[in-house]
Amino acid sequence: MSSTQKIETPLRDRILAEPDLILDDRDLMHALIAANERAMGSNIVDLRGLAMERLESRLDRLEDTHRSVIAAAYENLAGTNQVHRAVLAMLDPVTFEDFLANLGSEVSQILRVDCLRLVLETRQSAEEPAIKRLSNVLSSAEEGFVRDYLTMGRGGQTRQVTLRQIQSGDSRVHGDKYADIRSEACLRLNFGAGRLPGMLVMGAEDPHQFTPQQGADLLEFFAGVFERTMRRWLA
Repeated sequence: MSSTQKIETPLRDRILAEPDLILDDRDLMHALIAANERAMGSNIVDLRGLAMERLESRLDRLEDTHRSVIAAAYENLAGTNQVHRAVLAMLDPVTFEDFLANLGSEVSQILRVDCLRLVLETRQSAEEPAIKRLSNVLSSAEEGFVRDYLTMGRGGQTRQVTLRQIQSGDSRVHGDKYADIRSEACLRLNFGAGRLPGMLVMGAEDPHQFTPQQGADLLEFFAGVFERTMRRWLA
């Protein structure tokens, strides 16, 4: 007859009084299952143990998915609030020059971009004085420049919002900061019938701030508000 070693009385009484302490401890449950498998020998397959392992694996995946969904929801909410604040700040100025100057200061700070500039196509060869005064946020380009820039010279259809990583920016688009820009969000602008298009470009030194895999819904909304605001100034 073999004898089994008993657990010390205080510990045994504690376990009997509160068995949930063991049931809720994953490491202890794994140890008990492993001990049970060793006791049964190598010729016996414990289907209950296999089922528990699969259920635990599925639970881990569900928990990871749950955390990812919550994180994405918080990020989307933060992005929505950020764009709404930028829109409100954009609507504050009462003159066109203040409107443009505000883009390069308060609006760009709210959006947390390193460069925010407006590119307007023009048929005139010389820059107007207003464009020169606001060269830090405004630049002009020849007709057809926006399409060529968005398609990288390949032609074809353009989306309202283009998100991409770049090796280096363009001085006509990003101004003095062009050499440090590594990603950009290009918002194609339609100012109405009879007017040449424009482009609002957000540039970032972080190559991962704007990538093609990101959603563009909020930036499409921002572009729509910007278009309508510009149409009022151009009327």
